[in-house]
Parts: sequence; structure tokens; C-alpha cells
Amino acid sequence: MSAILTLNAGSSSIRFALYDAEGASRRTGGQVERIGMGEARLRGPDGVRTLGQVDHAQALDAILDALPDSDIVAVGHRIVHGGVRHRGPAQVDPALRDELEALVPLAPLHQPHNLAALDAAQARFPKAAQVACFDTAFHRGHPFVNDTFALPRRFYDAGIRRYGFHGLSYEFISGRLAAKHPALHAGRVVVAHLGNGASMCAIQGGRSIGSTMGFTALDGLPMGTRSGQIDPGVLLYLLGQGYDAEGLTQLLYHESGLKGLSGISGDMRDLLASPETGAAEAIDYYVFRIRRELGAMAAVLGGLDALVFCGGVGENAAPIRERVIDGMDWLGLALDRTANARGAAEIGAGRVRVLVIPTDEESVIAAQTARLAGSA
Repeated sequence: MSAILTLNAGSSSIRFALYDAEGASRRTGGQVERIGMGEARLRGPDGVRTLGQVDHAQALDAILDALPDSDIVAVGHRIVHGGVRHRGPAQVDPALRDELEALVPLAPLHQPHNLAALDAAQARFPKAAQVACFDTAFHRGHPFVNDTFALPRRFYDAGIRRYGFHGLSYEFISGRLAAKHPALHAGRVVVAHLGNGASMCAIQGGRSIGSTMGFTALDGLPMGTRSGQIDPGVLLYLLGQGYDAEGLTQLLYHESGLKGLSGISGDMRDLLASPETGAAEAIDYYVFRIRRELGAMAAVLGGLDALVFCGGVGENAAPIRERVIDGMDWLGLALDRTANARGAAEIGAGRVRVLVIPTDEESVIAAQTARLAGSA
């Protein structure tokens, strides 16, 4: 039976799904989680299996081996960075493959894994169309002031811009709002995609107006192992202390964020369960930055009609949602604590609606892949 396979390689997980050839109906799926974080687990069609300590390549092999027999006609790939040129999905050919390879330095935690998944799928399914679905595409209509840095204009013209990321997630949330809450979709919404990678997006009328992430997926909120926003003067200072580009990359992408602050873990589940002071301080900083960026995104929008939580932390960590909203009544936010504790879909008790919507990047990838592969 013909099917579309989606592969979504993140910094510590790979999600996969099989859809019908029209990209509308999901047949099965799952994920490998905690890659590079200890005991990785494959949650798939046959249940949960412990993989042990694996890297992304080994996790991908386990996924492909676990797939049920299907005639794979197309494979849709989450590609984190699409650069300036791509405002929508694109079928991969050698020229595009080279173009995406050149963007690896701008997303070193993701792009290599995205491309490894693409290469593996091409080898396993040589007759299937390979479609790149870009996390940056949703943000390509940013206003200039949210797209630029205060550098000489030649750098902007050379592609040094605020790209924004998690666009497939934001596109899904925007689509759900359009279907379920059309008045909110037409209004001013901040979506908080909180996971091992984390960002926030200001959306108005279904369009991205501003994002906490910039040129790379390093900016903005602190993440599992990424620093988030940092004074560039700190980096200049560290260069003077003997760091080089490779050392800074290792520090900022792999040793910082919640892991670096806590000295314990980059996984919010571990931190919430820990009695250690470092864990509490890391959570304090995480919440502080979310609240600060929430105010900034509301300012970008000129007000706020709804706040949406999504992503692994946003969907599952009720204590984080509570701490983000508490004391934000000046912005029209209030929390229904009972609804929040039980994981309800709507948890607000103030003027501004507060929703928890499980994101589904795979469905967006499948739909984009079906449209492009069907028209090829």
C-alpha cells in the first residue's frame, strides 16, 4: 500500500510517521527519544524498546528497521534551516542538497541530522521523492525590523538575518487555531514552543510577525543544552581567553542552557524532580526568560488575545505553565489552576485565552510532501 514517510530529526529525538499517499491519514508512527542523553527509547508500532546509548544514525537505523512493509512513494523531511530563498517545501535534488549542506554551520545541532536522515531515506527508498520541509519558511514574511540586525546593510544582503525556527510547529498551531478558534487566529497570539529546543513566536492573522530565535537556532530562550540569548561581548571576551570558533560552538550548543546552569541535566523532567539548588536556579532562569519574551512578543503584536503552549515542556509541564502565568495579570493573563493541573486544553481564567495544543509537525510535513510530490 502506497505511503508517505515523515522524518523529523531534532537535537535529542527523531520522530517518524507513516501517512497515506495523500498525506491526510496517519497510519502509524513514533519516536526515538533521549538520543545522546543516556538510555534512548524507541516508541514505535510494536511498543517501547530500549536502545541504550545511541547517536542519531543508530536511532535512524532502528526506526527504518521498525517500519511496517509499505510502498514508500515520498519521504518528507524536517529541514531546520532553509536560508533566504525557501518560503515553502522543495523536492530535493543534488543542487538543493549542496545548498542545505552549506547551511550546516547555522544549525549545527539539527541540520547534519536532518541531512543524514535525508541521505539514509534516499538510500533505503531510491524511487521515492525526497521533500524538504523548512522550519524557517513560516517566518520568511517577517517585517524588516524583525528580520534584520543593526549591522551594515551589506550583511543583511548577504543573508545574515533573523530567520526564526520551529516554523512547522507554528504552522500546525496556526492551522488548528484557524479551524477551532477562528477569532483567535485572526487576532494576536503568542505561541510558546517549549521543548529541548525552545522559542516563542508572535502570530497575527496566521502570519509570523516576530520570533525569539534569530540567525541560528541558538538565540532567545535558554534550552536543554543551548544558551539562548547572550551578550555578544561575552563571546568577544571568551575569544580573548583562548576560545576559538569550535570551542564556542561546543560551549554554546552542547554545554549551556538548562544543563549548564543546573550542572545536572538539560531535561526539564529531571530538573523538576531534583531537590538540588542548581535545578531550581535553572528553572527560575528558564521561567524568567519566557516571561520576559512574552512581554516582548506582546509588544510586537500591540496587545495579546491568546497564549498557546506546545512542545514537550509546554504540553506536559504544568508547573512551568503555572509559573509563567502567575503574576502576569497586567497582561490579561490568569490561570485556572485546576484545569492546568489536569492538563486541560484551555487553562486560562483571565481576559487573554490560554490554550495547550499538542503540536504535530509530522502532519504538516506529510501535507506539504503530498502536495509537492503529487504535483511533481
